[in-house]
Amino acid sequence: MRAGNWGRETLQRPYCIGPANGGAPVAGTGVRWEEPAMSEQDSTPEAVAMATPVEVAAEGVVEETPKETAQATPPAVPVASDHPDRWGRVDADGTVYVKTEDGERAVGSWQAGEPVEGLAHFARRFDDLRTEVELHVSRLKSGAGDPKHALTSAKHVKEQLAEAAVVGDLKALAARVEYVLVQAEAGMEKAKEAKEAARAQSVARKQALVDEAESIANESTQWKVAGDRLRQILDEWKTIRGVDRKTDEQLWRRFSKARDAFNRRRGSHFADLDRQRSVAKTSKQSLVEEAEKLVDSDDWGTTAGRYKELMVEWKAAGRAPKEADDALWQRFRAAQDAFFQKRSEAFSERDAEFTANAKLKEELLAEAEGIDPAGDLETARNQLYKIQERWDAIGKVPRERIRELEGKLRAIEERVRGAVDAQWRRSDPEAEARVAQFRERVEQFEAQAAKARAAGDKRRIEQAEAQAAQWREWLAAAEQALATR
Repeated sequence: MRAGNWGRETLQRPYCIGPANGGAPVAGTGVRWEEPAMSEQDSTPEAVAMATPVEVAAEGVVEETPKETAQATPPAVPVASDHPDRWGRVDADGTVYVKTEDGERAVGSWQAGEPVEGLAHFARRFDDLRTEVELHVSRLKSGAGDPKHALTSAKHVKEQLAEAAVVGDLKALAARVEYVLVQAEAGMEKAKEAKEAARAQSVARKQALVDEAESIANESTQWKVAGDRLRQILDEWKTIRGVDRKTDEQLWRRFSKARDAFNRRRGSHFADLDRQRSVAKTSKQSLVEEAEKLVDSDDWGTTAGRYKELMVEWKAAGRAPKEADDALWQRFRAAQDAFFQKRSEAFSERDAEFTANAKLKEELLAEAEGIDPAGDLETARNQLYKIQERWDAIGKVPRERIRELEGKLRAIEERVRGAVDAQWRRSDPEAEARVAQFRERVEQFEAQAAKARAAGDKRRIEQAEAQAAQWREWLAAAEQALATR
């Protein structure tokens, strides 16, 4: 029979692993299993690691509980399909057993083929569980796994292990599952902490954005720049995630309030600006009308001064709406340019006339240089008078030549006037009468002194001579003054 043949083949194997009951007969076979002695090779750490829970216990290795190995990574779970007979067996009636710490446990029945195929089938089912657990271990170590999903999956595997219809190293797999549970819980805690940290960071960033928005709303007058910045803040706001609803709503209300306040303040500013520009437009219209009326004026100095005043008033009026302001400025500028163009043309004509006048006055000066007051003074005076009349009739000269030409004429006039004054001083009747009077007084006192000497009156002699001497000094001074004129 097939079962008998499989049993005999098994007994003929030199290292057949028996159950954990120390060589008790295997149920349903009547065969007593013998524990093989371990060779030197089998006693290596690798062999111990690959041994079944029964073998490890038999060698006296101290088992670690899942709690003790939770933080240290437990050994990898052996692949059951490589040596399925190490972890279970199939008895003669097709019942499949798995070896556990508590003995064998029936996991199913195999009637579809050879016993080894049945054992391999249940070993592959074990390997499926092993693969699932190892995948979670790998993902948790790399940080790519979802701790929550790993925890749920590991709990499900743990619940299945006690009754799982599989053949393999259940103890090693259980330790691996416990490791996944601990790491998944730790990962969930880290994820929670990371989530809280991310939330705190998101809250802090939104708080900073709100503070900036409130500062802009209260202080900024750079309307375009501030408006652009608020839009940028809103765009960034939409990208920030992880803030709890209550906090997010509170911050959003503050941000929305700041935006509304800024928009109201900006709207009020531009409303005031529109009013100011309307007033400026009215003022500038009046200035333009006056400027256009002054275009035909030939009162060059006064009108030019008024245009300068109009320009000052234009700048003080402020800006009107751009289109109106540009149009009004064109009219104002055109009127101003027209007036100053006319003035420039008039000044050009006047300058030509003044240049011709200067030439005529130069000719008069050349003629005046011929006047000789040392000769006939009266003729010289008449010549100068006629030249002065012609000088005034010629008119104005260029401003830069006024001092030069007038100075030359003044020099000629001073020369003639000096000669006239000298002649007048020499023929002054009062001065001559004064000299005659002083001479007469001198002669009078000298006669009195002579009479006193004839009479022998010494006192009168001294008195008359003293007075004569005094008048003689005055006479000498008067004669000197008359001679030096």
